[in-house]
Amino acid sequence: MDPRTSLLDLLREHLALTGSKKGCDHGQCGACTVLVNGRRINACLTLAVMHEGDEIETIESFGDGDALHALQAAFVAHDGFQCGYCTPGQICSAAGMLKEWEAGMPSHVTPTLTDADIALSDEEIRERMSGNLCRCAAYPNIVKAIAEVAERRA
Repeated sequence: MDPRTSLLDLLREHLALTGSKKGCDHGQCGACTVLVNGRRINACLTLAVMHEGDEIETIESFGDGDALHALQAAFVAHDGFQCGYCTPGQICSAAGMLKEWEAGMPSHVTPTLTDADIALSDEEIRERMSGNLCRCAAYPNIVKAIAEVAERRA
């Protein structure tokens, strides 16, 4: 493997895990978002060699056979996708974001840095998901889908 290969290119071109999309290839759109050791990252901005031995979750790891993951089901129920291109990155990012929220990590709109019980308002979800773009403008439905899953987890 060429040491200059990005994690995204490794996943798509060498492992045939094509769920993660190459949108901008500059880390600005979030279409390539994956989870590395439970944390969300833009796969286009990191080299594959940096993640030897890491646990990498792509959209392909969500769900179990015919059973959808809770986020996938919520995206379907709330029509949280239009063309679907950004959806894998949105779902991976939402999964990572929910873990951050559950761990009490504040965002830029969290009222206080010491608030251990952060309310996951629409504003909070929008801020936390701001690195994932949807050119079809399905944002209201994406926020509803994430809020539904968060409410069930709370």
